[in-house]
Order: sequence, then C-alpha cells, then structure tokens
Amino acid sequence: MKVARYYAPEDLRIEEARVPEPAPGELLLKVRNCATCGTDVKIYYHGHHHIVPPRVIGHEVAGEVVALGAGTEGFAEGDRVQLIAAVPCGDCRECRRGNMTVCERLTSIGYHYDGGFAEYLVVPELVLRVGGLNRIPAHVSFEEAAMTEPLACVLNGQELARVGEGDHVVVIGTGPIGCLHARLARARGASSVTIVERSPERLALAVERVRPDGAVLAVEQDPVRAVRELTDGRGADVVLVAAASGAAQEQALQMAAPRGRVSLFAGLPKDAPTITLDANLVHYRELSVVGAAGSTPAHNAAALGLIAGGEVPVLDLITHRIPLERVHEAIAGVRSGTGIKYVIAP
Repeated sequence: MKVARYYAPEDLRIEEARVPEPAPGELLLKVRNCATCGTDVKIYYHGHHHIVPPRVIGHEVAGEVVALGAGTEGFAEGDRVQLIAAVPCGDCRECRRGNMTVCERLTSIGYHYDGGFAEYLVVPELVLRVGGLNRIPAHVSFEEAAMTEPLACVLNGQELARVGEGDHVVVIGTGPIGCLHARLARARGASSVTIVERSPERLALAVERVRPDGAVLAVEQDPVRAVRELTDGRGADVVLVAAASGAAQEQALQMAAPRGRVSLFAGLPKDAPTITLDANLVHYRELSVVGAAGSTPAHNAAALGLIAGGEVPVLDLITHRIPLERVHEAIAGVRSGTGIKYVIAP
C-alpha cells in the first residue's frame, strides 16, 4: 500500500508499505478519504512534540472496515465508518469528570498512531473502547464524513462559548474551521453571523459558500468598529477566533458586548503565544474568555449527526480533491489559503 510518512520538517515521503494486520481488539480500515487541516501544515513544516518519526500522518479519516482482529466486536467487514482523531484514555481523573478533551493521557491518530494519509489504517483498540468509531449513514458520502472531526472540534468550541438562540455571532477567520463555525452558529439559533477575514480572496469565497449576514475585510476596515456598526453599537454576544492571530484575539475582546463570550479557538504560534489582554474590558463588561481543544467521541457522533441531518452542510466546503501521491500539493494549498477544504483520496 502507499503511505505518506513524515520523517522530519519538510520531509514527507510517499512510500510503499505492507498492509498492516489488526491485532486482537483492533480493526483494519480501507481509508476512503482523509481531510487535511492546518495542523498537518504545522507538522510538515515544524514537526510536533508528540510525533516520533517516522509516522504516517493525517487524522480526519473516513473509511471502510475490511478486517477484524481476534475478539473485535461491534463492527463488521463492509461497515462505513468515521474515526475520532483525539483518543482519550477513558479512565483518568479528567475523563471520569467528563472532560475528555483534556484527558491526562490523551493520544491522537496521526501522532501516536499511524494516520489516514495511507491506503489502510489500523484502528487501535482504545478507539473502540471509548466509542470513537461511528457508522456513516448510507446517504452520507465518505468525503462528507471526513469533515466530521473538524466539525466536532467546532461543536466543542461552541458548547464552551455557549452559542445559542438569538446570539449575534462573529467569526474571525474564514478557513474551513471558520466556515464550519459560521454554519454551526446558524444551526444553533444565532440571529446573525458576521465573518471577519484579512484575505479578499478567502472572504469572497466564504461569502459565496456560507452567505453570512455581514462580512468584514479586515485590511480595509477596522473590524472592531465594523462589528459595532453591524450590532447597533452593542457588540457581539459571541466572538469565535478561528485564526492563529494574537491581534485577532485582542480585537475579539473589544468586539464583545456586555456579558459576551470570546472563544480563543485557534492556537497561536509557539514563538508568539501571548497577547495583551485588557483586564478592565473583561472586568467591567463581565466577559467570559474560553479556550477550546479538540473534541470527544460524543462530539464526533453528534457532528456526524449534524452532517447527516443537513443542519450543517459540508460538501460545498470541499474545494479540492487530491490523490495521496499529491498530498504535498494539498499541504501547500492549505498553507497558502487557496480554497477552503482539501480532501485526500488514497
């Protein structure tokens, strides 16, 4: 089989490998689609402290069960399934408290286990034990199912930020995560959704696909002033920062209405992880500032349900379909911001 195996920064090799055999409690997937994301870009150019090379990367996976290890129960050959990326242990202090996204022994597909930039992938026994493999409804394509994991992360972020009925929501950043945030906010009952972006091309594409109530080109307008004008001077009930920008995080606090919620959804570069936080804004406006890291098996199941039910359409957000042999093109495209979502078909 073919795999894309990471060895070092900017050293991702397309190689031939033996099709693995599932051990007891595991199963083998034929990978049908594996979507790419900004994390793949970070790994390719900078590595990751959880990855010990060589490692097959890729973690937004949908595929078909083709073999079962001894004693593996609950699935059968031919099942169409979607796979979690972050794998909680299920029994540490945080998992027992229901906080699986911050599991003390969290592992991940494509980091600690070989991932989905391959023709076949072994699903670890722990994934099955924590309920991390979901059957794909018959009317949902593998491509759509590969969008489940990023939507699951978005769902976790919006639950933490308490996005709900009647909220005026602002999304900063119009990559795939920003577009999913905009669509999910609508599904959760937001009264208006405004998107903010620095790239004219990305903003135009997001406006075409997502059709927000407002759109702000941050290189031509002061985004804080624009958001206040769009909300009659009050500000946004929720600001979701889906761009890895400290300046955007600082602006989000200024955009927030009294008792507004700000989600620092996107992480910042390791060499610039701090921002200047106006504590008086937080204090006097009674703002809530929350983080968001990954998703749980339950979020993945719920996200797949949102896709299957049509509440959050995802197919039109896939702008590029790339064969595994050209995975480098996909990573370069994600880095450049061309298009929205790139999906690999091994």
